[in-house]
Amino acid sequence: MNLSADLQGSILVIAVLEDRIDAASAIQFKDRMREVTQTVSDRVVLDLSQVTFLDSSGLGAVVAVLKALGPLRKLELSGLSPTVQKVFRLTRMEQVFTIHDQVPHDVQHAG
Repeated sequence: MNLSADLQGSILVIAVLEDRIDAASAIQFKDRMREVTQTVSDRVVLDLSQVTFLDSSGLGAVVAVLKALGPLRKLELSGLSPTVQKVFRLTRMEQVFTIHDQVPHDVQHAG
């Protein structure tokens, strides 16, 4: 699972450099996220702008990352394609996550 991580101040921006997070890649995604989120940061922004497909396994993996970060670190999402956004809306996960159209302006992804 290809990810890029960029620490900007206290915000860690992680871009998923794959087009799918599904049953075949969910475990790899969780493992890589565990590695890259070892960097100390208050906020983690997950840039999903390159992801065009996310199934229930992928959604479960994103939720697992949220739980792994613990209550003191916030996981935000950005750049959801219409298909991925629909998964979050249908499962009401858009109420759990802060979702941005793009990486927030106070954070610019360098990758």
